[in-house]
Amino acid sequence: MSRGTGSHWESNDAERPVMAENLQYHIRCKNGDVNKYALLPGDPARVDVIAGGWTDSRFVADNREHRTYSGTLDGVPVTCCSTGMGGGSASIAFEELAALGADTFIRVGSCGAISEAVECGDLIVCSGAMRQDGTSPQYIDISYPALAHYEVTTALVEACERMQFPCRVGISCTTASFYCGQARPGHRGYTQSFFEKKVEDLNRAGVLAFEMEAATIFTLAGIYGLRAGAVFAVVAHRLKGKFKYEGVDRSVLVANEAVKILAEWDAKKASGDKKYWFPGLVSQA
Repeated sequence: MSRGTGSHWESNDAERPVMAENLQYHIRCKNGDVNKYALLPGDPARVDVIAGGWTDSRFVADNREHRTYSGTLDGVPVTCCSTGMGGGSASIAFEELAALGADTFIRVGSCGAISEAVECGDLIVCSGAMRQDGTSPQYIDISYPALAHYEVTTALVEACERMQFPCRVGISCTTASFYCGQARPGHRGYTQSFFEKKVEDLNRAGVLAFEMEAATIFTLAGIYGLRAGAVFAVVAHRLKGKFKYEGVDRSVLVANEAVKILAEWDAKKASGDKKYWFPGLVSQA
């Protein structure tokens, strides 16, 4: 079901096309539909899985690659909206969710490992990303860093610890292409010489994995003064030639738990009149 199909859409603002009640053009959500904490899977089908772990949920919209539910998780208002694959569609979802009041974003995705430190099925908490996404340079010079917010990163690590899921924290390489951008051959074996050493070079630099959205989400969050982080399930291992689709269920559990943790910390900050979370805040009365 889509709200305001393309044939019936009309706006007086071509720069930011919206309808009544701030209804957003792509995600088809309006005022009151989106909560502060937003989970961002790529796959629309994963939205149903994530929302299935909440206390209650309601369907909001399903348009193009963007499927949205909102609800509560142990009393915490939360939203989940799929981004589709890649920086372009992720930036659209981010922009429109932020316009409706979301300010904390957790990417819930999968990745391909390029490090011996992880195995298929493991979780990676992404602390920053190389900006090969093709979208973030449209916003700011490439020298601007794509960093996860430390509070979201810490909450994700805390969630892994609470659930006893081992995780690795580190840098990913966000690419605009699943195939050639990640040093895979293209159609009919198409390659370029610079593909040949990419995995080896990134491995040597300590980069943990390839994925396709983190740099976009982190960059936009940074320039807009919002919070973002990411947790990835390792489903491929490029060094070992393995592909095994598992761990995604654990990434979903961790993301939902991290929302509850962030809400706890945000309440602590508010009660203590503090702008930033710090470890000592947890023990303060």
